[in-house]
Amino acid sequence: MWPLLTTADMRAIWGAPDAGKTLDTVASDVRVGGVDHQRCGPADAPEFESHTRWYHLSEPETAVYTEVIEAGGMALGASLVTLNLTPNGSGATLNVSVAVSSFVGPEMIAEFKGGWDGSMANLDRLIAQQ
Repeated sequence: MWPLLTTADMRAIWGAPDAGKTLDTVASDVRVGGVDHQRCGPADAPEFESHTRWYHLSEPETAVYTEVIEAGGMALGASLVTLNLTPNGSGATLNVSVAVSSFVGPEMIAEFKGGWDGSMANLDRLIAQQ
């Protein structure tokens, strides 16, 4: 599970919330203090940028990072994400905690929620194929 959550190529597979959307990695530096930069949105014109800063990595149990979403050079919102993996038989249970702040109004909160709901459904499907 750890590589699925922390490797840029793997996150690109499940991170786009729905069909027709893309998550393209511009740069990835998965280490404490490292920053990832992604473009996301419609596959033909990914208009949003995501900047992820990693704060805590304790493989294979815990990852903590912040994510800022921007469009047109303007910050739209930020989140604090905590991923906790707990061994469960031959697999693991993933608990995800996301705290969101919108800088542009309540619709951005709904956008974050929709993105996470779609991404987690994609991750479930990916894991089921393994």
